[in-house]
Amino acid sequence: MTIKDLEPRLLWTYFDQITQVPRPSKKEEKIIQFMLDFGKSLNLETRKDDAGNVLISKPATPGKEHLAKVILQSHVDMVCEKNKDVVHDFDTDPIQTYVADGWLRAKGTTLGADDGIGMAAAMAVLASTDIEHGPIEAVFTVDEETGLTGAFALQKNFLTGDILINLDTEEEGELYIGCAGGMGSKATFTYTPQTAPNNTYWFEIHVKGLLGGHSGSEIHTGLGNANKILNRFLWQLQRICGVVLSEIGGGNLHNAIPREAYAVVGVPADAQRQAEGLLQIFTNEVRNELRGVDDGIKIEMTATNAPAEVFDAQTTNNLLNAIYACPHGVLGMSRDIAGLVETSTNLAAVKMADGNKIVITTSQRSSTESLKRDAANRINAVFTLAGAEVEHTEGYPGWKPNTDSPILAVAKRSYQNLFGVEPEVKAIHAGLECGLFLEKYPHLDMVSCGPTITGAHSPDEQVNIHSVEKWWKFLVDVLQNIPSKQK
Repeated sequence: MTIKDLEPRLLWTYFDQITQVPRPSKKEEKIIQFMLDFGKSLNLETRKDDAGNVLISKPATPGKEHLAKVILQSHVDMVCEKNKDVVHDFDTDPIQTYVADGWLRAKGTTLGADDGIGMAAAMAVLASTDIEHGPIEAVFTVDEETGLTGAFALQKNFLTGDILINLDTEEEGELYIGCAGGMGSKATFTYTPQTAPNNTYWFEIHVKGLLGGHSGSEIHTGLGNANKILNRFLWQLQRICGVVLSEIGGGNLHNAIPREAYAVVGVPADAQRQAEGLLQIFTNEVRNELRGVDDGIKIEMTATNAPAEVFDAQTTNNLLNAIYACPHGVLGMSRDIAGLVETSTNLAAVKMADGNKIVITTSQRSSTESLKRDAANRINAVFTLAGAEVEHTEGYPGWKPNTDSPILAVAKRSYQNLFGVEPEVKAIHAGLECGLFLEKYPHLDMVSCGPTITGAHSPDEQVNIHSVEKWWKFLVDVLQNIPSKQK
């Protein structure tokens, strides 16, 4: 079985087409053109704004003109992560999909169901000839994953709808009515290069095999953070043997829990066996700590040639102390919604940069604006004490839940009628574009839904095939039961 055999056929056909179009964040030119061509092929009004957001409008089916106008919203970009042993250029290569055990997956890369499956559902609604619905606007935003750029850039007169259905959540049977706001904090160390010392055992150390995952929706699961794990060992090794560092790096995107990290390290030549023994003990400790949560972790030490230069000792010490002290994970739980993470922070990436710099990227999330700022201030304090320069991004607002939402009532009733059970109503700790839409269009009544996707933002991403079929039936039913436009 392949993707071409799946039902609903129209939705999966469009998702298959989407996987063939490269669409990294900030490099969405090809997918933007693909969407423009799609809308025009259906003879539907199709527009693009200055940011690259695409809007395709479809009139109501006969007899449904009185219904409130619905905005179907999804984003066109995808997180581009792959396993190290996979050869794939996200700028040019299509995603290779396969079906296994009821799931659609990709071969060694992210699948892009986040949010390609939302795009495909909206396209299927636009192309359908057998669904009754009121007037529809489908908006496809750019650069959601690395900054919500498209949603930030929306003009207040671009959309005219009354109800917004966001198609970007990842658990079928759950309706989301709120989300966290977020911001980023970046710390930069500048080191003075030193000549590599003699009488030193040099090795590369790699942390790999971790699951990674979404820094919002999966931050509470206890997944391993490769940057924190690597630094923890280096911090211990520094105090027992003494270390010099020539390279360090790990993680990639601000909204992904880092799966892999590495460093080029030197210890005194006579401390080689001691370092190897300490690593064995440390690896066993970490495997025990992550047992049942992130069982695939591997920490490997391999001898390497001496580098030409190393970090100065003061920067090495400050860096290791700061990364160790930097918080990562859940900082607080919501008092309003049981089980909802209220505030968190993700130590996302450590990168070498030009100018003898080491840049640490972190992201903070909270459904409470003051706590979001407080989390960022904590990051600032840690790295400022260590002598780094710290800067913050502007951030984006959250979406406050409205339990009296009319579209929520419609969605709950539709799900109950279709499947005989009530959907769960939740808020999500991940960032959705809904907060920015509400900021620009405060009259909007909003709900978010989607099929079941696991492993988002990692090569383990997969979408449950049966859940897509259920979600599609639900979405169609909701569109057929939209309330009349208020006069």
